[in-house]
Order: sequence, then structure tokens, then C-alpha cells
Amino acid sequence: MIVSFDRLVGGKLLLFLGALGIGYVDVLSNVSGHSVLTPYSAGSLEGVTPSFAAWGTTFYLIGVALGVPFARVLSGRFGEYRVLTFGYFFYAIASLICVSSESVFMYAPTRFAFGVFGGFLAVVSQSAALGELPEKQYRIGLGYWAALGILPYTLAVFLAGFWAEYFSWRWLFYANATLGVLISAIIGALLYGREYKRKIVRFDAVGYVLLVITLIAMQMMLSLGNDFDWFGSSLLSVALITIMFSLPLFIIWEWGERHPIVDVRLFSRSSYAIGVLSGFLGFLVIQGLMSLLSVQMQLLLGYTSSLAGHVYLAMMVAGLPLAGFMYEISKKLDVRFVICMMCICSSVVLTWLGLFDKNASYDKLAIPVVFLGFCVAALSAPTSTLATYGLSGPAYKRAAEEFLLFRLVGGAFGIAFQSVVYFRRTPWHQLNLSEYLGGRRYASLDTLTALTQQLQSLGLSESVTRRVIARAIRQQAGILAMDDAFLLGAVIMFLLGGVVWFAKLQKYPAKPAGASAPPPRQAMAAEH
Repeated sequence: MIVSFDRLVGGKLLLFLGALGIGYVDVLSNVSGHSVLTPYSAGSLEGVTPSFAAWGTTFYLIGVALGVPFARVLSGRFGEYRVLTFGYFFYAIASLICVSSESVFMYAPTRFAFGVFGGFLAVVSQSAALGELPEKQYRIGLGYWAALGILPYTLAVFLAGFWAEYFSWRWLFYANATLGVLISAIIGALLYGREYKRKIVRFDAVGYVLLVITLIAMQMMLSLGNDFDWFGSSLLSVALITIMFSLPLFIIWEWGERHPIVDVRLFSRSSYAIGVLSGFLGFLVIQGLMSLLSVQMQLLLGYTSSLAGHVYLAMMVAGLPLAGFMYEISKKLDVRFVICMMCICSSVVLTWLGLFDKNASYDKLAIPVVFLGFCVAALSAPTSTLATYGLSGPAYKRAAEEFLLFRLVGGAFGIAFQSVVYFRRTPWHQLNLSEYLGGRRYASLDTLTALTQQLQSLGLSESVTRRVIARAIRQQAGILAMDDAFLLGAVIMFLLGGVVWFAKLQKYPAKPAGASAPPPRQAMAAEH
């Protein structure tokens, strides 16, 4: 912890906040920004299918989640100044290792290691930035940091798509490396010589190893299932057996651990359990669908990566102004009401997107995506407020950290889960459309012959005509499968809006005699 120091002021403070803000956005941009690059990276990684290339996104996000617990340990032992300076430098090196990968089997593990650096850097960056602000400017800083959270879903997708189309998908990692070195240099120069008080933070190594094994095995099952025939693969069968043993062992170990990685006792509080569930499922739905849409706009609808980025850029219109106020809204109103309204609005928007049944032009997609920006901006603050409601002191900080971990895991699982829905529903719709077109469903309604004759009258041969019809069926089946993913997400969000009312908002416990309440700024920082 920092002992005593002169706060940065003026231009130095702005430079410091700008550098850490850019670093925070860059870490999260490697999720949504990488998703739009998937069709390009798949071709460079030995020509694998896009589902293989998506491993880089899912394993990176799991790495970010598993990097979060290191933030407390590293900050206590080495100080935020050293963690940020050296952390961003090694973050840049990890990015260069990723960009040198030529095989997906090298790319996915290096992306995971890259994500671990990003996980603790994102937490420490936020803590250091907000800790530098004076008390009267603290709420402004919270709004600034909340607004930054919308940029990885909007501006980052646009920039990544632009680089991929006009330069190379590997430019995303060159940008990571460049920014990492610059941020490291800026922080090192601004905070050089700052003292800190060394604090030994207990770290549950056994619990962490069990958590790593469990999450990686779960992510492998979801990410690799479509490509390796699920439990027809010996690798995924081993992963399932591993989960069956590691998950119960993890829960039992954490229940008896004095300094657990995940305090499972917190789940006895309905507000915490439902808050974590809301954050997990909310990001599973939204993060997964946004990743699916950014890829399928290119593969299915024929969008270029930069045009797909333009669609996501429209989210800033609604999301950016709202993100900065969601924390205050969640504090002044019943947080269950705020989450319920957010879930209902998200359900309506996802249903809107799930009713598209033909190739959608840019203007048709951009309008509902603007409203999707409301859902993204309103997702984090209310759910985190509910998860930490009624807690104070160390329990408050631990709950906020664990909420962030589960939220990130939900996003990683969501990217793989929505791909599974799309993959499983596409052949069903393809068969269904073929039955209608070929007259198998209704013998009196056989439109295949008439359609074939019309195409042949335009000069197409019989073989070309059949290929054109088959391609149209596959494309339409893909669109309907993507609709199913959005409609399933709408149902989940709608049900979540009802479940949230089962949370009991318990009052803050009375302060024990002689105890001091945690500073308000620390509590709010932990929540974000």
C-alpha cells in the first residue's frame, strides 16, 4: 500500500489518467476487438475454420478472469507503481509472442498467458487511477472509468476491423505492444521514486490451482465441442471427468480456507448470489451474442470487417452517455428495479434482432444495435451493486473482486455457448428449408422445379443452378440459427428480470464497537 505521497496534479494527473484509461480499454479490447478479426486470423493460423480461431478470444478472457486474483497479491507485495510499470512492459512482450504464432495450438495458450497479464493490470490500473484523485473529484473519476467500459465494445471493434481489412489482423497485437511500452514508460516516469508499504497478502495457492483446472476444463469443453464431436473425443471426456472431481474439491477446499480465492460462504446471501448470477448470465448472453454477430456479419451477411466495426460504433451513441450515470442510478433507486428494467429492455432488443429473416443492410442493423448499447452500458454497475449490497470492509472488496471474476467467466463461456447454439441449429433449419423447397413437407407445394427453371432461363446450367439454390438455403439457415441464438438470449434476460426480485436487500450490519467503517471511495472503487 502507498504510504504518503504528493498527488499528481494538473497535466501530470491528466497524463496519468489517460495512460491508465487507454491501458484498461486496450486490455478489454482484446476480447471484442479480436472477435471481429476471427475470419482473418483463421486463414493465417494454418487455414483453420473460424471456430478454431475463436479459441484465442475465449481462452484470453478466461486468462483475464484468472489474472484478477493476482491484483491484490502483487499490489501488496510490490506496490502499484512497480506492478503497473513492469506489468505493462511484459504485457507488450506477451503480445509480440502472440503475434508470432503460426498455429492455433500455439496461439490459444499464448493468448491465455497474455490474458493473465491483462487481468491483474485492469484491476490495478483502475485502483491506481481512482486512488490518485482527490475526494471531491472521485465521483467524476468513477463516471470517467465507467464510460471507458463501453469503448472496448464499440471503438475497439471499429479499429480492429479497419486494421484487419486495410493492413493485417496482426496489427492489433502490434498496437498492444506499442501501447504497453508507452504506458509502462509514462507510469514509470510519473511515479518514479514513490514509496509504498510492503504488505504480505495471503494467497490460496491450492484453491487457485483447482480453480484454474476447473475453468480451463469447462472452457475446453465449450470451445472445442463443436470441432471435436463433444464426448466422442477422448480429450473432452477427460475434461468432463476432471470437472467432476475438481469442482467439488474446489468448493470443499474454499469452504474451509481462511483466505479463499472465492469465498463460497458469500453465496448464502441472496443479494450476492443473485447479483453474481445476473452478472454471469448477463455477460454470457450479451458478450456471446456480440461476438457471434461480429463474426457472422462477415461470414454470413457479406459485411467487410470495417463495416461490421461501423455497426458497433453506433453503440456509442446510446451507451457512452448512460455508462457514466449507471452507478448513481443504481444507488438512488431500488437496484432490483434497475436490473429488472435492464433485463426487460435487453430482452426486447434481442428479440428485435432475433426476428431478422433475411440479409440485413447496414441501416437495418445499426438501429437496433444503438439500443443494444443501452444494454451493454447498463449491465455492469447495477449487477455489481446488488452483489455487494449490505457488505462492508474486506468482505465488500472480496465480493467485488469475485463478482468481476464470475462476470468475465460468463463472457468467456457465452462466446463459446452462443457458437454452440448457432452450430447446432444451422443444420436443423437447413433440413427444414430443404423439405419445404423440395415438396417433402407438402407434396402439392414443390417450388424447387419452378425455381430451377427460372434460374436456368437466365442462362445458368443445371449444376450451377443447384449450387446457387444450395448456397441460398445454407445462408438462410445460418440467419435463422443466429436468430435462435438471439431469441434464446432474450428469454434468458427476461427470466433473469424476474429472478432478481428474489434477492433480499439486507441493511448494512451495525458497526462493531471500536471498528471503523471503510472509506467510501475504497468501497466504490472495489465495486467497479
